[in-house]
Amino acid sequence: MSNALIGKVAVVTGGASGIGLASVEGMLAEGATVVIVDRDEAALNALQKQHGDNVVTLAADLLDPAACSALVPRILEKTKVIDIFHANAGLYVGGDLVDADNDAIDRMLNLNINVVIKNVRDVLPHMIERGVGDILITSSLAGHFPTPWEPVYASSKWAMNCFVQTVRRQVSPHGIRVGSVSPGPVITTLLSDWPAEKLAEAKAKGSLMEASDVADALIFMLTRPRHVTIRDVVMLPSQFDL
Repeated sequence: MSNALIGKVAVVTGGASGIGLASVEGMLAEGATVVIVDRDEAALNALQKQHGDNVVTLAADLLDPAACSALVPRILEKTKVIDIFHANAGLYVGGDLVDADNDAIDRMLNLNINVVIKNVRDVLPHMIERGVGDILITSSLAGHFPTPWEPVYASSKWAMNCFVQTVRRQVSPHGIRVGSVSPGPVITTLLSDWPAEKLAEAKAKGSLMEASDVADALIFMLTRPRHVTIRDVVMLPSQFDL
């Protein structure tokens, strides 16, 4: 590791597991102090014990409007600055649309779209005032391909890709970089909705990635010279076939 993020304060939502946790670990390895936001208090406590003063843990259910609105102020109370904001928290709804539960659709679209937009909106004034910052969004390969087995989830990620490209244009004059990473299937709990036979087949074929592979891409994005923005990283297992 290059310790390229020494002195930086990073925030990762959904940071206690999966891609979020891999992102946290990658940024810690590069020297950053990381604020881990998650609703899993037990996991947060374990991470606090493991990493000590290198992390700040913040329990929050971002689907609660009050908790969502208070997130950035609560972080700034503790850290004073936010250099990197990784909007990673998300939900997954797969399968045929006719089989989807309406409440599950609402929760997923709220977390995958509305919460991300609100979090980024809330951190922007701070970054604009400082004239620097990095915003990263966890998107998905499903946001680039009309994936027939997950129309609700894919639609949320198509929305995020539009969000990244439009907001980037607005804030780049302020020294703020905005980019997304769009992985194909990653071994995380988000795949728990996959049919067992589909998951077993994908594992056998080598059609899944590790969360650490995604974290490596995120670190690459963050460690480019400031005059370089990596807007999109689309990554997939070499044996994965749409």
